[in-house]
Amino acid sequence: MNRLFEEIEKCEPGSVSLVLTALDEEHLGEKALFSDGTLVWESKEQGFFSENRTVAASITESGVTEIAGNRVFCDTLGREKQIVVCGGGHVAIPVIQIGRMIGCEVTVLEDRPTFADHARKAGASRVICEPFEEGFDRVEGSADTYFVIVTRGHRYDQICLEMIAKKEHAYIGMIGSRRRTALVKQNLIERGISKQVLDAVYTPIGLDIGAQTPEEIAVAIMAEIIEVKNKKKRTYGYSKEIIRAVADPESEPGSKVLATIVARKGSAPQGVGAKMLVLPDGRCIGTIGGGCMEAEILQKALFMIRTDTRRVELCHVDLTETDAEEEGMVCGGTLEVLLEVITTVLFA
Repeated sequence: MNRLFEEIEKCEPGSVSLVLTALDEEHLGEKALFSDGTLVWESKEQGFFSENRTVAASITESGVTEIAGNRVFCDTLGREKQIVVCGGGHVAIPVIQIGRMIGCEVTVLEDRPTFADHARKAGASRVICEPFEEGFDRVEGSADTYFVIVTRGHRYDQICLEMIAKKEHAYIGMIGSRRRTALVKQNLIERGISKQVLDAVYTPIGLDIGAQTPEEIAVAIMAEIIEVKNKKKRTYGYSKEIIRAVADPESEPGSKVLATIVARKGSAPQGVGAKMLVLPDGRCIGTIGGGCMEAEILQKALFMIRTDTRRVELCHVDLTETDAEEEGMVCGGTLEVLLEVITTVLFA
């Protein structure tokens, strides 16, 4: 399975890449990586996915589907979600903090050193303290990048929006009154920026919840970003931390177990595609929801590591049972969690 992670790292940015995993007993655990419709890698040469290559390559949505009468889990791969905040003022600070809380990388562009320092202290992953025109040369857009424009004036808003409109993006939001944002858009249309892109900008930024304070405005902005993000039927992919732990046997030697939520019915704390890597000493990278459910999966994973009895197991977790209620897990749903043993070899 290590080879899979190597191939994932090679996938071109912007490509449509999917990891497919067979879930039924006959082919349980067989995996394949497709990128732009091409079979790049499979765990079993000339196996199930080679035999059903055409159907497998046509899958476009995440979740469980069926191929030749067998259930298959499709995990869409994307970059880690990134929020790019233009400006480091009072609204930017809680946006940074909430963005980090929900697991996003947060980049801040701010041309004033004092405000750039405030962004660093708020926990921004990266702060670019340069004039906006220059700073954007160091920012790549992607289908997983969410741009938040909260600068100190419409002149800077216009500079940022003009640069962002030329980049790939998942979301662009701009603070300001309707009059102010309309003026910025009209100026950019006259400068040749796509009207279609500008019409899709979220202005005024954030959900309409009557927000007044910087913190309330930040909640409205992040709620809107979450709404946009979750409308896309995409799974979580593989985080940099998980890929790093698997690819670097020196830092994390020994067998590990990757736990992935492949199906969910009803309410549950995490969605389909959420992953947790269990290390031999019981530490975990990532989460599949916490509480008694995660503790149960952790114990199963450690048993698999220590006994080497099964390499792959599909577990059913019921969050409606009394034990779940006693632990405060009142979600009331059921989950299927796939456990896969990953063995990394450290060569002398």
